Amino acid sequence: MVDLIIVFTLVRGGIYALLAVGFSLIFGVARLINLAHTAFYMLAAYGVWYLSRQLGLGNIESIIITVVVVTLLGILSYRFILDRIREHHAAVLLVTIAIALFFQELMYMFFKGHFRTLTSYIPGFVEIFGVRVLNQHILAISVVAVMIIALMLLLTKTKLGIAIRAVANDSEVANLMGISISRILLITMGLATFLGAIAGVTMAPSLIINPTIWNSPLVIVMVIVVLGGLGSIKGSVIGAFIIGFVETFSTVVLSQGAYLSTTFVLLVMVIVLVVRPGGLFGILLEEERL
Repeated sequence: MVDLIIVFTLVRGGIYALLAVGFSLIFGVARLINLAHTAFYMLAAYGVWYLSRQLGLGNIESIIITVVVVTLLGILSYRFILDRIREHHAAVLLVTIAIALFFQELMYMFFKGHFRTLTSYIPGFVEIFGVRVLNQHILAISVVAVMIIALMLLLTKTKLGIAIRAVANDSEVANLMGISISRILLITMGLATFLGAIAGVTMAPSLIINPTIWNSPLVIVMVIVVLGGLGSIKGSVIGAFIIGFVETFSTVVLSQGAYLSTTFVLLVMVIVLVVRPGGLFGILLEEERL
């Protein structure tokens, strides 16, 4: 039982981390709450399924094409829609949920409401210290680790990362220093969508793909971001694994856990916020953002 909890905590927590980091990134830089974020996760799952199962492309080709197309959709949605209303927060909430519902209805129109499944990219399992672990789970954990490490290196070791952090801390000063705010915001949206697309294609073989699979992750991601501290990348990662553990533990240990996992997740968030209203790594100063 312990091995199951560890493996599924790493898998769930890792996927939640990719989604939450992307959500937190666009919020921390653009101050934009993107409720359509997990809709790109759903589109990625559909994309890799359609290309591999319906068109017969290989897994690698399907994944690359899907991630590129979904990332471009995220960039275009920001460039032509969200950028125009970025300063109007209520409008952003309404428009992003409208975008998510548009993509949902689009999937209903093309694929109906039928459930779709995808075979594992790497079938089989390996034994680690006598515990059987699916190759698909190892792949998911590895992808998450690589993506998070790469993002941290990008934000801390590159000129682009420094520019993103500068805009997150103070966009006016960053503009005076010659940084193109509009370009950085567009790149940030692309990064956030890219992470969501990676999460979608990574989890596709473990999902029952349907047009509404973006709903539940959106709630969980928002809980994670609030739990970790709005705008905190580190908080989003740690919060994601905490929530992944709570979900896994309640599902594996409790007989009714599968139905109550969201309740336990919300309870953990409430307890943390009562103790620390700003979240685990709540931002007290602008310099702490990202």
